[in-house]
Amino acid sequence: MAVTNDLSPFGAYSPKGVIPRLLAVTRAAGQGWFGHRKAFALRKIMIWLLRGAPVDVETFGARMRLYPYNNVSEKRILFTPQYFDEAERMLLASRMAENFIFIDIGANIGGYCLFAAANAGPGSRILAIEPQPDIFERLIYNIRQNDFANVKAIDCAVADKDGEIVLFLDRENSGETSMRIVGPGGPGSNITVPAKTLHTIVNEEGYDHIDAIKLDVEGAEDLILEPFFRAAPEALWPKLIMMAHLHQRWVVDLPKLLLAKGYREVQLTKNNTAWERG
Repeated sequence: MAVTNDLSPFGAYSPKGVIPRLLAVTRAAGQGWFGHRKAFALRKIMIWLLRGAPVDVETFGARMRLYPYNNVSEKRILFTPQYFDEAERMLLASRMAENFIFIDIGANIGGYCLFAAANAGPGSRILAIEPQPDIFERLIYNIRQNDFANVKAIDCAVADKDGEIVLFLDRENSGETSMRIVGPGGPGSNITVPAKTLHTIVNEEGYDHIDAIKLDVEGAEDLILEPFFRAAPEALWPKLIMMAHLHQRWVVDLPKLLLAKGYREVQLTKNNTAWERG
């Protein structure tokens, strides 16, 4: 389903009719089998009722305009935010302290970065990085609907060198876009975007430390982290690293690298692994 971003004032797409009642049910659904089945069945009904329109809601303490079409993250955050990386978000929240610095690589429409902005306090610095132009436009829109002064967004890819890079797109799920061909988008479905190394970005932002970093780059995590560890001083190594565990797509053995750098695995969920140092 092709969806065009609508940048009209927030509230123009507030849930109406039966949608608020159905949303209340899916957002309150339990973690068990029955809760999932009920929520997913009602989700299909709401997608049909919405006819391609976005929905303006508050989630994770932030206002967002969400388009639950061809983007799994938006679908999850809109209909069932309680299923959206709950353990990961709770781990991140438990590490928040004064002057907290968090980098969200592959920020999508802002689920993690807005959660962090809402919970880390005004002294924190949240950096959201998203390379897809249409998704970045949604990210910026969502950031602007809130009074957070601690969030900055950058529209580039994070790669192993500065310059430009080709992103391979997934027609069914924008969240599957990658620097490597991994989904049904395949050759011929791609865009060229500016790219920077993580070390370059950290230097440009003037960080003296990084408390936490989240990487969701569909199998290119090794292209980002290995060069960073080679280039960056130890003082800039993130205390907490949260990333999708896509071992089959990595060229570098990231678990071995992280262990060698003094990290230990502190969380393993269905989709992600968290490593902590110190």
